[in-house]
Amino acid sequence: MRASRLLSVLLLLQTRGRMTAAQLATELEVSVRTIYRDVESLSAAGVPLYGDAGPDGGYRLLDGYRTRLTGLTGDEAEVLLLGGLPGPAAELGLGSALDAAQLKLLAALPVELRDRARLMRERFYLDAPSWYRHPEQVPHLTAVAEAVWQQRALRIGYRRWKAPTDVTRTVEPLGVVLKAGRWYLVARSDGHVRTYRVGQILAVEPLESRFERDADFDLEAHWRDYVADFQRRRYRDVAEVRLSPGAQERLADLMDPVVVAAVEQSAQPDADGWVRARIPIEGSDHAERDLLRLGADVEVLAPAELRERIAATVQALGRMYRPLALVNAAG
Repeated sequence: MRASRLLSVLLLLQTRGRMTAAQLATELEVSVRTIYRDVESLSAAGVPLYGDAGPDGGYRLLDGYRTRLTGLTGDEAEVLLLGGLPGPAAELGLGSALDAAQLKLLAALPVELRDRARLMRERFYLDAPSWYRHPEQVPHLTAVAEAVWQQRALRIGYRRWKAPTDVTRTVEPLGVVLKAGRWYLVARSDGHVRTYRVGQILAVEPLESRFERDADFDLEAHWRDYVADFQRRRYRDVAEVRLSPGAQERLADLMDPVVVAAVEQSAQPDADGWVRARIPIEGSDHAERDLLRLGADVEVLAPAELRERIAATVQALGRMYRPLALVNAAG
């Protein structure tokens, strides 16, 4: 266990550069005192590791020092090859680079690990986009990704949902995120960090100006906060419904996971195997479209507005789908 941690300290410093004892402790989930002991052990073993004092200090390796001791396990080698996601890599313009990197990794592995990694590639394939959705066209993704790498500002034409729909924005690209098969650009604009769907970018113009990233900006943490806030803003209301056994079985295939979780948490048994539950909804219009997918296997109890909307839609459908004999007779 300690040998693995010592190697992790070495690889962290090799890949990230200077790090403080506190940063290393947080990364490895140990105490700062443990990091002090590990650094002493590495130094005693001849690793050229130095500590700088002061507020900007930390530990670092001698410039140019690289270790060949990767210590890859079989599981780690498999994950590296499985996690490549060739589709997204190709969309970013990195498909050939990914192929070359995986070939180099395979060539560098011991025979026993190479065989396991080869079997992983033969038997597992990751297809990120969800069902019932065509791949989104993202013709400007490569240009956006290039601007992220170069920290170059962009002028983009963007189509949003509210009027005016087509707008022009000057943005400082901070990162791109792949979420459920769709690409998003996280960028700073007018002093605020905003999210843009790459598939809705109409035009891209790279600008000469470059920008500096905030040293404390963490793309992963920002995206987690953004998604959590989006979910809070998205579901503004609550509906009370009755669900048949059939609806309960099909719920996971037809509804958002947030709704499925709400049913599981609030379900109260009703007559004939039905359950009563409280579910979050975006609003009556969205909820009507979603719940109609369950047909007669769901009954809305509240709010009254949603119940009345669905009743009106069902009545209209009833008039439209009268038996053809009656329609012909009336005509």
